[in-house]
Amino acid sequence: MSTRRKVSLITLGCARNEVDSEELAARIEDAGWDLADGADGADGADVVVVNTCGFIEAAKKDSIDTLLAAHDSGAKVVAAGCMAERYGRELAEALPEADAVIGFDDYTAIGERLDDVVAGRAHDAHTPRDRRTLLPISPVERAASRVAVPGHGGQDDLPDGVAPASGPRVLRRRLGGGPVAPLKLASGCDRRCTFCAIPAFRGAYVSRPPAEVLEEARWLAGHGARELVLVSENSTSYGKDLGDLRALEKLLPDLAAVDGIERVRVSYLQPAETRPGLIEAICGTPGVAPYFDMSFQHASGPVLRSMRRFGDRERFLGLLDQIRALAPEAGVRSNFIVGFPGETEDDVEELVRFLSAARLDAVGVFGYSDEDGTEAANLDGKLDPAEVAARVEELSSLAEELTAQRAEDRVGTRVRVLLEDKGEDGGFEGRAEHQAPEVDGTVLVRGEGLALGDIVAARVVDSDGVDLSADMS
Repeated sequence: MSTRRKVSLITLGCARNEVDSEELAARIEDAGWDLADGADGADGADVVVVNTCGFIEAAKKDSIDTLLAAHDSGAKVVAAGCMAERYGRELAEALPEADAVIGFDDYTAIGERLDDVVAGRAHDAHTPRDRRTLLPISPVERAASRVAVPGHGGQDDLPDGVAPASGPRVLRRRLGGGPVAPLKLASGCDRRCTFCAIPAFRGAYVSRPPAEVLEEARWLAGHGARELVLVSENSTSYGKDLGDLRALEKLLPDLAAVDGIERVRVSYLQPAETRPGLIEAICGTPGVAPYFDMSFQHASGPVLRSMRRFGDRERFLGLLDQIRALAPEAGVRSNFIVGFPGETEDDVEELVRFLSAARLDAVGVFGYSDEDGTEAANLDGKLDPAEVAARVEELSSLAEELTAQRAEDRVGTRVRVLLEDKGEDGGFEGRAEHQAPEVDGTVLVRGEGLALGDIVAARVVDSDGVDLSADMS
């Protein structure tokens, strides 16, 4: 009988967390544990590891609820990820249902941590500190800390290297399968937005070397990936710590040329750092989706300056004009914060004017709330929560109407769709170039000879909200 024990790994939050979980999964298997299948959940698992999200209040609540549900399954429970890193000992004291709360520095020893949990040995949760004060690892240190790790399940090893905040990297194990895979460009953030706590617990910005990113792309292609989604806290900063601000522009053609990869998509671009050369690379490189995930956050100059960001309505519309001059059908999505301290009705109206003119494909609207340790939490001019909620409702309703109009504008055009799931009436559900996984709409394609994983050219015949229907005619 096998003496290997079983771990269920639950991932919450963003695509960056998905990559972290796949790296953790490889470490867990290398330490002699089995991973529960996704369908199994916590059933039969000795330990449930929850890779938490700590970005906003709703995400933190979801993380707590998931940890409590895992505890109710009867398995041992380990909290990992951003919320665990951000709160450490405070979370461990507030949530005794968790058998251990581990930080990023525990990832290299995840097998030992799981052994301790099963044996009932207490783990001393870390005291959080501002990771921005930690010096990023240098290329010399990176080379010196590389480790070789045996293959898992017949899969080839990834190149040696370092995952920021979690030590030497090991083989990544794909957890979700399917034709789409996130690929981490970097970790951390050097920006100082007043509303955001991410840099404090993710640390300073550290780019992965291009050769390492390319080697992982080849590995992903060999394990079924057709589309790569490049993720980081700020993709427009890629390469600045390597001494090359054009590193992403140079990397994109090489990624698109990887055998087996049909589409490369870049996520999370800072408007103030989106250079003309990068726009040209995204719009003009075959195999790179003309897709812009722009972090606008607002359109009023005074509010943006209070957020310690740059730009305004006119500058942002000018940026969109640059994009559409090169790729008229480019997809653009963004998120916006309303109810920021000091936001006036004039500021809201400025945002309304921007949204009405911007023709965005997908829009997320979030109400401001104080985040622990951020500068904005101490700003004057806080709005009543009821007023924040009213502004969220108003802007969300407008965004829903405008994005539906933008989708309707695509009726009659031809789109290239990556088929990902079986759809209704014998069709296939997938995403066009202007649609990112999970956060944007989908396309239902009908036609003969279709197969999962194909990228097909189809004509849009109808829209429903942000979702499209297309056929092969």
